[in-house]
Amino acid sequence: MAGSLGLSAYRALMRRGDAGLPDRGTARPDGELLWIHCGAVDGLIAVLDLAARQIGTRPGLNVLVTVHDARRRDTLHSAATLPGVTLTALPEDHPKSVAAFLDHWSPDLCIWTWGGLRPNLILAASDRGCPLFLIDADTAGFDGRRDRWLPDVARTVLARFAAVMVRSPAAARRLMQLGLTRDDIEVTTALLPGGQALPCNEDDVSELASACVGRAIWFANGVQPEELQTVLSAHRHALRLSHRLLLVIRPAGDLRPDDVMSEARAQDFRVLNWDDGNYPDETTQILISEDIRDLGLFYRLAPVSFLGGSLAAGHGGHDPLEAAALGSAVLYGPRVSRFMQSYSRLAAAGAARIINDSSALGTAITRLVAPDQAAVMAHAGWDVVSEGAALTDQISDLVQDALDAQAGLS
Repeated sequence: MAGSLGLSAYRALMRRGDAGLPDRGTARPDGELLWIHCGAVDGLIAVLDLAARQIGTRPGLNVLVTVHDARRRDTLHSAATLPGVTLTALPEDHPKSVAAFLDHWSPDLCIWTWGGLRPNLILAASDRGCPLFLIDADTAGFDGRRDRWLPDVARTVLARFAAVMVRSPAAARRLMQLGLTRDDIEVTTALLPGGQALPCNEDDVSELASACVGRAIWFANGVQPEELQTVLSAHRHALRLSHRLLLVIRPAGDLRPDDVMSEARAQDFRVLNWDDGNYPDETTQILISEDIRDLGLFYRLAPVSFLGGSLAAGHGGHDPLEAAALGSAVLYGPRVSRFMQSYSRLAAAGAARIINDSSALGTAITRLVAPDQAAVMAHAGWDVVSEGAALTDQISDLVQDALDAQAGLS
């Protein structure tokens, strides 16, 4: 089959194109390298979540994530904060581009998501001994002109995958039309981001909880300069009905802790900076922390969180699944383009609510700091976070077994 007329024609066509050689400015990291290709534009958050999961479970592992357009601002921002993850553009399917890409990165394993197969790249990776898994395949990824007119090419390429997982029975039928048998295909859930359980210092959890015993807490994470007045006004509104309420603010962007401190004091709030080693007392109304390492701490202690960068244009919001994974109900504004899919999932389940101004935010805070209300939303959030866990676990087992085999450990 590798010598089929269709494949020969395809390769001849590709050789006539220009070889766009990959940028080698980024060195290949030492040790094992897992390559994950994100084929669908809206699948990047789930792919990055899967990458972080693999890095967390296998010491020394690095992940290369390829996308069709690595220059998109939201794409770059989403990957920038993940240690161990390198993001780059998928090479052209010209033989020279393919060879340069594989020579440079030399991946130990490839997970290809969705579809949009690159025959030369996939066959060359397989010929070099790189195991291949196809996951989250969908019919839309196999309805291009090449798939319709050169079905034997798709058939040849699909045969190189050691495991094939599809997100729907319709996708399974499409791949059977392209030559796979029913036994070759497993129908699973779609690949969904599940949110990482952010770490924290357990001593800080117990000590801060003791300092705030009997007090309700809400967390405003990633507040942009344009959002500060909204957050402060909402807190004043909520204090009318919950006099001991404590607000934790993490400023972001050009907003500095000193700016928050000055403005809050100017409005007669009693403020403390957590990063200075201070613990709040009964009189503290606002606690400020800039340290991103304490996100896990505040999400654990706050039954409700407002995620900043969602009211002001140009920021795109923060990952709401991080809050939901630690039991915090989510409030957010309408500008969440970077994580729209995750916000929509949480909102549909009743784990997140959209707000548009300080009055709506203050009213929502007042209602949701009540333990019974927060618990309902937290439970709904946990259901969403757990939705794709079984598939992620299954993929993780495949990755571990394949890398062990590559390393001669099994």
